[in-house]
Amino acid sequence: MDDEVEALIALLDVEQAEPDLWRGGRYHRGRGRVFGGQVIGQALVAASRSVAERQQAHSLHAYFMRPGDEEQPIDYRVLHDFDGRSFATRRIVALQGETPILTMTASFQRPEAGLEHGVALPGVPSPDTLERSDESGGGSPLMAHFLKRFRAFEFRPVPPFGELAPAAQPGPSYLWFRLAGPAPADPAMRSAMLAYLSDFGLLTTTVLPHGVPLFSGKLQVASLDHSVWLHAPPAFDQWMLFTMESPWAGGGRGLARGTFHTQDGRHIASVAQEGLIRPVASKAA
Repeated sequence: MDDEVEALIALLDVEQAEPDLWRGGRYHRGRGRVFGGQVIGQALVAASRSVAERQQAHSLHAYFMRPGDEEQPIDYRVLHDFDGRSFATRRIVALQGETPILTMTASFQRPEAGLEHGVALPGVPSPDTLERSDESGGGSPLMAHFLKRFRAFEFRPVPPFGELAPAAQPGPSYLWFRLAGPAPADPAMRSAMLAYLSDFGLLTTTVLPHGVPLFSGKLQVASLDHSVWLHAPPAFDQWMLFTMESPWAGGGRGLARGTFHTQDGRHIASVAQEGLIRPVASKAA
């Protein structure tokens, strides 16, 4: 699966079109709406190219305004809001034509030592004891199509995703994952790959307590905003666990939050997202 990892790296990479303007690649299997994680990942790479070499992304906060069209390229305008001795802040606007589809802020810091603590690794089954997920999507064509975006990763989900009639499950869900090939040497690209994956599964967690599959056609779904805190650049040298939970839903929206751990227990990232989970009225027969 090395080719799939290389394809993901190529997708998240950006080319400079002019000073502070970068252009992202298009997903080669795409149709319809651009995956939000792609826009976040490309925006993060564009911003990373504008800061000092030793500064690393430690947080990003994004708002999705419009769905992106996979038939069009995406441009990323990077604004230099702040450059300090330790921190730098960038604003990024993702554009298709002259229309903004996402705004994002990202903060970067030079590595330094300090007090440390983190959330403990949850007590879940080892990935080696779990079955590998496939691309069937549990019988859902929409889920199956969505999973094709993640062929660069190997998944071990708890519970399995894609069930057409899941039981209501109010507790957390878990996703073991690892890259299906060698990781890039560039820490900025590895951070972008984790940001890409961080938009996977969170909205599913907001509907688990209600027993409604995300891809059932009964909901209008979309990511509204998304935040990631990168506590350390991921090495992708072992399995990692993505723990997701939803503390609240209402008003057609759901809130989800999550943590990323390495298999040896290091808490390397945190994420939060609010999304649209609006019930769709059934059409009269």
